Amino acid sequence: MTLLTRPEDCPYYLLSRASLSATAALRRGFAEAGVESVRPAYLGVLLALWEEDGMKVLDLSRRAGLEPSTMTGLLDRMERDQLLTRTPDPEDRRVQRIFLTRQGVDAQEPIMKTVDDTLSRILAGIGEEEVESLKRLLRKMLANTGERT
Repeated sequence: MTLLTRPEDCPYYLLSRASLSATAALRRGFAEAGVESVRPAYLGVLLALWEEDGMKVLDLSRRAGLEPSTMTGLLDRMERDQLLTRTPDPEDRRVQRIFLTRQGVDAQEPIMKTVDDTLSRILAGIGEEEVESLKRLLRKMLANTGERT
């Protein structure tokens, strides 16, 4: 890679700006949809729990792509925001299972509508093939950094 002198020529700068802009747009959209207790950082956990509620913390961490140390603080905030609860596993009390609260379940529809609407705006003018290509490239980048997708 060559020496970059302008921010707009730096892939990292562009990725960071796009990520920050998308996060801000989602935050605004969640507030407008009446789910202001939901933060964009919660999406990985919520998507996993909407698919399979009652997961073990370690499994949830893997599915959401988060380190266990990051997961603890995130679950603390989500529990504070009344989106989920932690319950001891009946077979192994050292293990906790994560369950959505009624508020967490009810938030799915407005959150997913907001995510769909926001991504539609962000990806406007970009064809379906280009979006698929973008996703492939981002997955490769994650793999190159040692992240699982």
